[in-house]
Amino acid sequence: MKRILIISALIICVVISGCISSQPAGKSTLQFSTSPEGAQIYLDNQYHGTTPSTLSDVSTGVHSLEFRYPGYQSWKANITVTAASSTYSAALAPLVSQTKPQSTQSPGEISTQGSVVASVSQPAVKILESQDIMIIGSSQTFYGTCTGSDTVILMLYGPGAYTNGIVVAMPSVGVDNSWSYTWNPGYSLMSGTYVLIAYDKQEIASDKAIFSVVGGGKVSITTSNYVIGQGDTVTYSGLCTTGAKSVTLTLFGPGQYSNGAEVATLTLNADNTWSYKYKFDLTKPLGSYIMTVHDAQNTASDSVAITLMNS
Repeated sequence: MKRILIISALIICVVISGCISSQPAGKSTLQFSTSPEGAQIYLDNQYHGTTPSTLSDVSTGVHSLEFRYPGYQSWKANITVTAASSTYSAALAPLVSQTKPQSTQSPGEISTQGSVVASVSQPAVKILESQDIMIIGSSQTFYGTCTGSDTVILMLYGPGAYTNGIVVAMPSVGVDNSWSYTWNPGYSLMSGTYVLIAYDKQEIASDKAIFSVVGGGKVSITTSNYVIGQGDTVTYSGLCTTGAKSVTLTLFGPGQYSNGAEVATLTLNADNTWSYKYKFDLTKPLGSYIMTVHDAQNTASDSVAITLMNS
């Protein structure tokens, strides 16, 4: 009898082991939807766009899932992802003022008649930036006020790694409702337009700051002629890829141009090119001239030389 029981137990163990080992360990595809649409998706605290959306190559196992939408309660759950595709939907509940019974009874009595709206402080957020244009390699300070929350969530959108948005900081709010944060990303940025959105902790209120990042590119200049005569007009042209919106031309040469004279500030074309015609009139002394160009924030420059001779 004991021998039969032992053999049976071994058979059960083998069967269970086979079942466990047969579970596939791989990837899965998840579909997300919410009402209302446009909720932010956070899987394991990582941002993955907004609903409706499909996310592939999700590892099987237990994950945390959260939907966030301003003005609505966040939806959170721990989910178990299997090898099969799964759909996760949620109806988000709006944040509303709470009510409480209005007490009119004498001490010791209980009454549920009537109600009043409880005074609920609605969060408000304000954000400002220290500079509209930030040079790559420098820092940027954001500051503002927040009421109704002890923390501000800062999410940054921009080119490159910031395309889908990244939470860069969660600064605390002081007793005077003020907050500040200094962002110093180093030289890893791409030039372009960035948007920093500040939320309160419940993501009910928000505000945004829009700024430009410049640098990390180049400025170039070419000339239509290298040897000219007095009275001739030269066309200078070039390219600026630093993210700046304008370039400045400065002319160096003999006489009054020995220390340089600013010639023009030019707004870039849509394709980041620029062009300028300059006339070397009869008042210009003969000799060698150098035209330099630099972007508006002076992060990059270039120059070209020409010779002015008798006509």
